[in-house]
Amino acid sequence: MADKKIGIILVGYKDYARRFLADCRDSLRGQTYPSALIKVYLVENCSPDAGRFVKDNFPEAHWIGRSDGNYAAANNVGLAAAARDGCDYFFIANLDVVFDRQCLTEMAAALAAHPRAGLVQAKILLYPKNDEDKKNPKINSLGNIAHFLGFAFTDGYQQPDRFIGDHPLLKGYASGCAFMLRRSVYESLGGEEEQLYMYHDDLEYSLRAKISAYEIRLAPRAIVYHKYEFSRSLRMLSYMERNRYLIMLYYYRWPTLLLLAPAWAAMDAGMLFFALASGWGKEKLAIYLFFLRPSVWQRIAAKRKLIRRIRLLTDRALLSDFSGRIEFQEVANPLLTYVANPLFNIYWQIVKHLIFW
Repeated sequence: MADKKIGIILVGYKDYARRFLADCRDSLRGQTYPSALIKVYLVENCSPDAGRFVKDNFPEAHWIGRSDGNYAAANNVGLAAAARDGCDYFFIANLDVVFDRQCLTEMAAALAAHPRAGLVQAKILLYPKNDEDKKNPKINSLGNIAHFLGFAFTDGYQQPDRFIGDHPLLKGYASGCAFMLRRSVYESLGGEEEQLYMYHDDLEYSLRAKISAYEIRLAPRAIVYHKYEFSRSLRMLSYMERNRYLIMLYYYRWPTLLLLAPAWAAMDAGMLFFALASGWGKEKLAIYLFFLRPSVWQRIAAKRKLIRRIRLLTDRALLSDFSGRIEFQEVANPLLTYVANPLFNIYWQIVKHLIFW
C-alpha cells in the first residue's frame, strides 16, 4: 500500500559506500513508491571516513556512524532510528544491490496482502555483468534454506529467472540481502541477535518469526539485483561455523539436541579436519574457546528463555522444512556430494520423524 512510510536500512562496511552507493542510490531515487514516504538510513561500520562521502553523494539519506563492525548491531541501530521516525515498514537490504523501480511498491503490497506475514523477501537476481546476463538473468535467492545442523544456503542460486505467481510461503528463511517487516513485528520480536555479529543473523530472525507463528513469504515481483561476490575468507568461515552452533543452541529443545548429537559430532570432526587442511585451524580453535566463556552461556540461557516465552511452534513443526543436504554450488565438492550429503540426509530423514515435541 502506498500510504505506508518505509524505512530502508543499509549497512556500509569499509569501502562499500564508495563501491556501491551510486547505483543503489539511483535505484532508490527512481522508485514508483512515493518518495515522501521513503526514508533511507545508511549505517556505516568500520568506515570512519565514509560520512562526508555519503552526505555529499546521498544527502537525503540519514547517515549513522559506528565503529565495531557488528552487522547485526548496525541493523538494529537503523531499525531503532526508523521506529523513532514513525516508519510503518522496515526494509533491510544490502548496500550492494540495485532496486527495480517497482520493488518498494511490490514489497509493501505483499505485506498488505498477508496480515500474518512477519517477513517478506524480494526476488534477488544476480546483477547482470553483460548483455547476455541482461537477456537471461539468473537467480541469487528465492529464499534461503536451513540445514538441520545449522548451515544455510540460497535457494535457486544460478538458476534461470522464472515466473512465480502470488506471494508463496518460504519453506526456509528470508535472505538478509533484501527483506521487509512491518513495525508491529519489530515491536513484537525486537531487533537482530547481536551475539551473532555477522552471518546467520537473517536465519535467526526468520526462526524467531516462525516460532512466533508469523509467515515468511516471497514477493516475486519485487526485484533487486545483487552484486554478489562469494568469498571463503577466514572471517566468514569462522563466523558461519560459530553461528550455526549458536542457532542450534538457541532454538532446539534439549531432546532435539540429544537426538542430533551423533550427527553434530560427526560433522564437527569433519569440519575440524577441513579447517586443519585448509589453514583455518586457529579460527576453529577460537570457536571452541568462545564456547568456554561463561558470558556466552549466559546469553544462550537468556535467549532460550526468550524463545520459550514466545514459542508457538513445536520443534517438529519448526524443523519440518529443514534440509539434510547442503546444496550450494560454491562449496560443492565430491566428498560433500557423494559422502557427506547422502549420509547426513539419511540420518535426518530418520531422526526428524522421531521428534514429536
